[in-house]
Amino acid sequence: MSDQPLAPVPPFEPPYYTVVFTSVRTVPDDEEGGDDGYDATSTRMDEIVASVPGFLGMESARTPGGLGITVGYFRDEDAIKEWRGDAEHRAAQKRGRGEWYEKYSVHVAKVERSYGFERG
Repeated sequence: MSDQPLAPVPPFEPPYYTVVFTSVRTVPDDEEGGDDGYDATSTRMDEIVASVPGFLGMESARTPGGLGITVGYFRDEDAIKEWRGDAEHRAAQKRGRGEWYEKYSVHVAKVERSYGFERG
């Protein structure tokens, strides 16, 4: 994960798309030996997706119980297709199914409204 200040991704001018990846790890992050290359791969995936034309941003969170949610924001479906088809991303997906995830789901949605609030 990034060392960016704590803040939500700002609203963008619709329409755009979100990809919501919700997962449960096979070994929780806080257990001994629970990494097995996961953190390095996650960091690399962050780098790759950030280079995809049309990538707008990403937010991630994990509950103490181990439910993880990552939301990626993309300008259009072509950007999502490029990310989905990236060779390193596909290899990470395969490893995720084989080692890191007990279960996951992916939801893709078109955003038609977007707004935010910031105090100050």
